[in-house]
Amino acid sequence: MTEFIITEIQSHSLLGLLCLTAVFFYVGLITVGGGLVSLTVIQQVIVDNFRLLSTESFYNMVAISESTPGPIGINMATYVGTELYGAGGGIVTTVGEVMPSIICIILIARFFAAFADRKGVKAAFSTLRPAVSGVIAVAAVKVIQISLITMAGDFSWSDMHTWKNAVVQAPNAVFYLVALAVLFKTKIHPVFIVMAGGAFGVLFC
Repeated sequence: MTEFIITEIQSHSLLGLLCLTAVFFYVGLITVGGGLVSLTVIQQVIVDNFRLLSTESFYNMVAISESTPGPIGINMATYVGTELYGAGGGIVTTVGEVMPSIICIILIARFFAAFADRKGVKAAFSTLRPAVSGVIAVAAVKVIQISLITMAGDFSWSDMHTWKNAVVQAPNAVFYLVALAVLFKTKIHPVFIVMAGGAFGVLFC
């Protein structure tokens, strides 16, 4: 089924556009938490399963999404849809991405107040927070890996023997540490850090 969907999407047919929209509807449905919480799931679907973007292109889009208005998933849907099917395709895939959220929020707005004070609901939210934190941590590690490390061979965080193949990109690592220090120590808006990162890359990388 996956190969059929990939083939149809690559054929740029109307059915392919519908398949692509269905893929992003699925992404929108399963990426609970939004933002960086959804990054790992989006990568698994868009890069690993359906091969709509390379890993490098995906993280380039993450960088662009973080420096432009809008959530990562929506920006990704708009970019891929436009890249494959033009502006109309970008609009259609974006609608597919946001529809699950619209449906869920309408249902929550209608019924949540009646259940919010129940013990089971409160317990669910108390355990949801650490779960979301774990997903964010995985996403952060992946972003750091592709941003700061060049692989000289096979590499896996779970296999210490492969760590020798990881080569740290010194300029990126320096800017990363400076950006962390600035964000923690000052009240400067993150958008200026992102803009500085782009300028730093042009000048030194």
